[in-house]
Amino acid sequence: MLLATAVIIAFYACGPSAEEIAKREQFVKDSIAKVEADAAAAAAAAAAEAEKMAAAAKATQDSIAAAEEAAKSKKPAPKTKEQKVKEEAKKVTSGRG
Repeated sequence: MLLATAVIIAFYACGPSAEEIAKREQFVKDSIAKVEADAAAAAAAAAAEAEKMAAAAKATQDSIAAAEEAAKSKKPAPKTKEQKVKEEAKKVTSGRG
């Protein structure tokens, strides 16, 4: 029983080997590199999305400006006979009926 206890204690006291420590360190380095690469890819995607949103906003503003310019330069539609008669009636009655 004493011998079995000594073997178990000796086994746990040895700890990890140099190879296991090196593997662990390499795993940590690889994990950090992967996280950094993922962060760079996410930043690039966010920048591309921001550019896309800015282009869409500019296109919207350009469309609004073009519509406003078209509305300014648009001539009013010719009046129909009914509209002319109503305006004439307002003038004659001074707007009272």
